Amino acid sequence: MGQATGTREDHVLLSAVAPVRGLWQACKMSWKDVLMSRHVSLAAFLCLLPIGLSAQETAPETGPAPAPEIHSDAAMTLERLDNILRALDPEMQSNGSMWQLTVNEVQVLIVTDVQADRMRAITPVRQTDGMTPEEIKRVMQANFDTALDARYAIAKDILWSAFIHPLAPLEKDQLISGIGQVVNLAESYGTLYSGGALQYGGGDSGALQRALIDDLLRRGEEI
Repeated sequence: MGQATGTREDHVLLSAVAPVRGLWQACKMSWKDVLMSRHVSLAAFLCLLPIGLSAQETAPETGPAPAPEIHSDAAMTLERLDNILRALDPEMQSNGSMWQLTVNEVQVLIVTDVQADRMRAITPVRQTDGMTPEEIKRVMQANFDTALDARYAIAKDILWSAFIHPLAPLEKDQLISGIGQVVNLAESYGTLYSGGALQYGGGDSGALQRALIDDLLRRGEEI
């Protein structure tokens, strides 16, 4: 695949995430090179994704919408988000609005947009150019039942595992569980296609996936 090119808006986004290690070097790599390398910062994927990854599209103005009622002491802030993520991975990297952490040897990127009141946790699963129609159908089926709060999603020819949520009303346990499900969904691609928060049927896989989420929740108990 060809080298990545970007618009002015893309370069603005890259400037914002430049403090994250390896970004500029990785932006010169192809999709295949980035996917195959375990040593490239996951934030590098943003230079190959549309600007909309870090913020929601601006909706047409149809009059002011009522703001959700959120108690100030319960609202998720970037500072509180940072504290929670640091409990999950003390060696995480951040530039203040984006975090890269490792969970169960899987790199997860947290992207926030305070103005749009959105956040998302993502990790790449595979390239889509080799997926058959049956495989694409299978991930859509998983989105309906076993994926739960995380979801498979496609952007720029990459299949992602993603958890997307409004930022302010996000609760600590929702965030931690969502991250665990993103990791489980990526790791279970091709087998269970499950986020692991809820598993129907017998076997050991559901319990093993749930154990990851429970472990992450324990790390965040003191936050």
